[in-house]
Amino acid sequence: MATLIELEVPAEQFAGAVAFRRVPTLRLEFVGVVGTGAPLVVASGPDYRAARDALEADPSLSVVASLTETGEAWLFRLEPATEISRFEALVSENQGAVLELVGHDGTWSVELLFHDRYSVSKAHDEFVTAGFSVTVTRMTSLDGAVHEGTNLTRTQYETIVAAHERGYFDVPRQITLKELAAELDISHQALSERLRRSHATLVSETLAGRGQAAVPDR
Repeated sequence: MATLIELEVPAEQFAGAVAFRRVPTLRLEFVGVVGTGAPLVVASGPDYRAARDALEADPSLSVVASLTETGEAWLFRLEPATEISRFEALVSENQGAVLELVGHDGTWSVELLFHDRYSVSKAHDEFVTAGFSVTVTRMTSLDGAVHEGTNLTRTQYETIVAAHERGYFDVPRQITLKELAAELDISHQALSERLRRSHATLVSETLAGRGQAAVPDR
């Protein structure tokens, strides 16, 4: 059954160690799928200039473009570090997908979705062999979670599992949003919204550090 795993990786083995030392309050969050060109990254910290200078001074991160300069968080397009790409490749090779990647205070928090527990175990062994000192902070069976402690509705759960099993989260994707929507007999707009809500629910529960009982479909 599909399994959600959360783990932490030291920045020294991943990326951004120099930037985090230079600006201790710097926070980086990758937006979208890692591994598809230069991804978007949301940065926050004391101010835009400090964040930009820290990123530009870090040899593991290459700033391709600075897209916003105002507000409390700023959008950059970064060329990910070789180690991040290597980590993502190990995830993908083991039927997994990177759902969330956030760096702060010298540590990266990573949320991954795998097809089953065997894939989780195999990927973990390969992380260690590759030199990543990963610390697992949480692991949840999505099937059990629907009944025992998540705010995912059954429809959301079935949708995110179908997307995972058909390779929507793979890099490169094995199926497009439009193709997956056709298989599920819903519009691609409805599918996009359902996946967004499902992901938002999983992330919210991760941040809250606890699950809730399943709620009825709306």
